Amino acid sequence: MKKWKKVIPAVLTVCMLAGCGMAEKDDSVYRVSMVAGTGGINDQSFNQLSWEGLQSFGEHTGADVRVLESKQASDYLTNIDRATDTYSDLVWALGYSLADPMLTIAKMNPDINFAIVDYAFDDSPQNCTGVVFRAQESSFLVGYIAGLTTKTDKVGYVGPMKSFLNDQFQYGYMGGVAYAGYVQGREIEVHSQFTESYSDAAKAKAISNKMYSNGCDIIFHSAGGAGYGVIESAKENGKLVIGVDTDQSHLAPDNVLTSGMKNTNIAVELVSTMAMNGEEIGGNTYSYGLKEGCVGIPEENKIMDPAVYDQAMELQQMIIDEELTPPVSEETYQAFVEGLGK
Repeated sequence: MKKWKKVIPAVLTVCMLAGCGMAEKDDSVYRVSMVAGTGGINDQSFNQLSWEGLQSFGEHTGADVRVLESKQASDYLTNIDRATDTYSDLVWALGYSLADPMLTIAKMNPDINFAIVDYAFDDSPQNCTGVVFRAQESSFLVGYIAGLTTKTDKVGYVGPMKSFLNDQFQYGYMGGVAYAGYVQGREIEVHSQFTESYSDAAKAKAISNKMYSNGCDIIFHSAGGAGYGVIESAKENGKLVIGVDTDQSHLAPDNVLTSGMKNTNIAVELVSTMAMNGEEIGGNTYSYGLKEGCVGIPEENKIMDPAVYDQAMELQQMIIDEELTPPVSEETYQAFVEGLGK
């Protein structure tokens, strides 16, 4: 096992596209680089939380951590390659869209560990690690909360685009709404639509305005930066919205009912620590959910009925104890709904 000398303070460097050059190798310092997706590290969501986790890792261990931001998808390959030029011991890629570029560079650098958030390998290369989240678990919780809270029996979901990953959010949420309807003996409609973008807040706002005008009183979004449009729509329409990835209540304290959190920061710090301590993380895909504290809802929910929160916590324990399995796809959702009441 390789031992690393702790260096204080940690170096926390943001490398922009034109500003991240070669660094001199210092074997006493453990180096980790992160390549962010196009949402940027100030998206108050997935990218930002992941970078905060890496910064925390640096502060706790003295590791040298840095991030490269991508303005467009064509930057991914270049940025991951640049991350290896900084003599990184571990390179993080944020999001499944970076999987192919990461694999290309990983094959060229077998002595460097690579890890990716939100991607599971079918056959993981020995220097690559996948980290996935059971987002369906937190999405089921917020769907259940929406189903217990709605006054119109119509709720909405705004996603970015169809994919296996986004199905976890959509069908987990729909499963939670269906379960709430089942326990209450109510029929609750879920209206779903996609922005086809993680950044088009204007389109997300237009979709949400229509949903609210059609009777939805609560909308859950999983659209990254585009989700700001959903939250803005909720504020203007005096309706409720459910945030994603982080606690987004600060964006609209009187409108954000709760948030389906995906604590990528915890996972990034955990896996980075494992790698720094010499554990063989390569060739593995790690799955994190409620049990590991990597998904969930905030402890503080200002406008949620305390009784609803208590019921949600009971449901959370059922999921942790594997008494209930949230759906992850249209097929498993249909099976889940058909199984209610049997």
